[in-house]
Amino acid sequence: MTGTSDLITSTDVFLTKDEVLNDYRIACESREVSITGRKDVFMGRANFGVFGDGKELAQIAMSKVFRKGDFRSGYYRDQTFLAAVGGLTWQQFFAQLYAHPDIAHDPFSAGRSMNAHYGNRWINDKGEWLNQTELYNTVSDVSSTAGQMPRSIGLAYASKLYRQNPDLAFLSNFSVNGNEVCFATIGDASTSQGMFFESINAAGVLQIPVIFSVWDDGYGISVPIEYQTTKSSISEALAGFQKKDDTNGIEIIVARAWNYPELIEAYQRAALYARDHHIPVLVHVIEVTQQLGHSTSGSHERYKSRERLTFEREFDCNLHFREWILSNDYANEEELKEIENKAKETAKKSRNAAWSAYRDSIKPDIESAMQLLKKAVAESKQTTELTKLTEELEHTENPVRREIISTVKKALVAMRFEEHQAKKAIITWLEKVTIENKERFNTHLLSEYPTSPMHVKGVAPEYDERSTSVDGREIINTYFDQLLAHEPRVFAIGEDVGKIGDVNQGFAGLQDKYGELRVTDTGIRETTIIGQGIGAAMRGLRPIVEIQYFDYIYYALATLTDDLASLRYRTAGGQLAPLIIRTRGHRLEGIWHSGSPMSAMLGCMRGIHVLVPRNFVQAAGFYNTILKGDDPALIIECLNGYRIKEKLPANLLDVCVPLGVPEVLKTGTDLTIVTYGSMCRIVMEAANQLEQVGIHVEVIDVQSLLPFDIHHRIVESIKKTNRVIFADEDVPGGASAFMMQQVLDEQQAYRWLDSAPKAVSAQAHRPAYASDGDYFSKPNAETIFEAAYEIMREVRPTDFPELY
Repeated sequence: MTGTSDLITSTDVFLTKDEVLNDYRIACESREVSITGRKDVFMGRANFGVFGDGKELAQIAMSKVFRKGDFRSGYYRDQTFLAAVGGLTWQQFFAQLYAHPDIAHDPFSAGRSMNAHYGNRWINDKGEWLNQTELYNTVSDVSSTAGQMPRSIGLAYASKLYRQNPDLAFLSNFSVNGNEVCFATIGDASTSQGMFFESINAAGVLQIPVIFSVWDDGYGISVPIEYQTTKSSISEALAGFQKKDDTNGIEIIVARAWNYPELIEAYQRAALYARDHHIPVLVHVIEVTQQLGHSTSGSHERYKSRERLTFEREFDCNLHFREWILSNDYANEEELKEIENKAKETAKKSRNAAWSAYRDSIKPDIESAMQLLKKAVAESKQTTELTKLTEELEHTENPVRREIISTVKKALVAMRFEEHQAKKAIITWLEKVTIENKERFNTHLLSEYPTSPMHVKGVAPEYDERSTSVDGREIINTYFDQLLAHEPRVFAIGEDVGKIGDVNQGFAGLQDKYGELRVTDTGIRETTIIGQGIGAAMRGLRPIVEIQYFDYIYYALATLTDDLASLRYRTAGGQLAPLIIRTRGHRLEGIWHSGSPMSAMLGCMRGIHVLVPRNFVQAAGFYNTILKGDDPALIIECLNGYRIKEKLPANLLDVCVPLGVPEVLKTGTDLTIVTYGSMCRIVMEAANQLEQVGIHVEVIDVQSLLPFDIHHRIVESIKKTNRVIFADEDVPGGASAFMMQQVLDEQQAYRWLDSAPKAVSAQAHRPAYASDGDYFSKPNAETIFEAAYEIMREVRPTDFPELY
């Protein structure tokens, strides 16, 4: 530490004694809770811990320019920042460490996220938005490295829209003239991720108020920076992005993590650029230390050199801050000792209070379970087994709900041949706690408020003498025209969406009519197109973002599944982003343009509605339904339907297609065929051919895959036909298998089947190119005809002899 004060120069930043000492208090408390939390993991009180040691000073400096209405899109080591802006108490810190599944104790995730994943609540218990301009806003953190970057583009882009579009002035609960800044934080190693580079580039192009803070501690777990970053410096690597006169780009600022006045000056400059001028900024915080190592999963002494460990001890930001305070006469040794001792006591009290509250929440379950088990011992013939189970639970140190439930279920297995009051009481208790645990752990995948799109009633299209038949592309173009005129919160972005109105003319002429802020071209950057939409949707806008072709959604899949799909769940209903992702697929030809990767969506998109309209009146109806609600949705338009004629309804802007409600396209008595999207036309063609040979099929369009047939209409069809085919153009075991599982398992349709159910899907490989490639890769009318014919031939071989 010799000579440290010589390295710190004076600054024009003026700070009061009270402010400096309060900053020191926060830094000391944050370090102490990190140390205490780490100990708790090793003691077995928590499963894992990741902490913010070494970043205390930089985060305090950042907090000084963070204003109400701003947003943090952050990194899971930002505990000091959250505490500095009043967004985190240390008892809440420990409650999340213990996974306390109560929103009153862990308001960030109700125990659903591991520790250090923060986020404030934006909506009330009716699902209505709170006033974001009065909140220090934090988007719920994600563990996937750099996953917080794409949405930061949208959070900042919303400020640009609020500042430049006067038609949004009425949304005063979301913005004050676009003065809000998004503070995005990230560890240096994670800047190697493509999401980071794409976000930096998008911010530089868009010129939006975002400040990227890179906490550079020289490592990514055990891998040093020379393996991570060109020139071993992200600020040097990004030097070409530096904004110059009359160019776009970003401002780049470098500050040392242990230098208090330098950090404060750096963030004051950054905030001036971002808030006042909407210029993005990179703040590269260098010489960050990490006193406790990466996490509780191992010691950093295994991979850091002796020299590096010495550096980390000597350049501990808290120690440097302490010496700076003393050398600048803000306090004396005795005053600082008092702060440090109180910080230790605060950490201890917070930890004890959180632990007691967590254990107290489990105590009623353990006490009632023990009481019921002991009663069962007295009444049951399985005394030995039940006594053993009871004693094991009684001697379990700090039992969790899993151990309680597991023991109770084992007891019921032991009493499976018995009937007595003790057993009945246990079953009643188990039913009650099952409901309680479902509420704790399985709720809020989608909106559970009155604002849910699931409550939107269907509105049928109406036709009159002016309802001419036009191409599908004209239907959707007319719809978007009416929508943009009616709803100022809606804007559309995507590749080729603006100037040419998208590759299929859905927005043709609408940029000229409504302006570039409403209908906007983007670069080829699917991940940040999605992120741009997520962030803007978080701020009260209703973006429609386009993935040009369905197959390209893989570029954005991590952002969709890790961030958007899990947002409402991981905040226990506290945050939302009602984004609409528009794309086109189905029956597109070629390996990379098949338009069919539905099974990936069904597996990854739980938390997002997946809608598959077969035509464009239906598509408009789904857009209307989603826009009336507060959930995100993926709407996949039929690529081969843009030039197919449809009647234009007189009430296009009012049409609503309810979610999870199939439509019967053709009635029949012999066989039910369940399908969706462009396959509807193929199945209908096959159904007409089958009718000519005496087979009458019932064709059902599911319309939406997530949610799926919420009223169980499909099983009612099967009760009539006793036979079923599930048809789609996904790979084997994909969407057709999903539909089969939903109907046979969930709806118990197997009870009414007289023939084996059949799934008709595409080949396992990517589809070959051109018409023949499509024909031999995906199901066609003949495929469907043959499958149905073979089922009926088994039933009535005389009527349906072998074909070939």
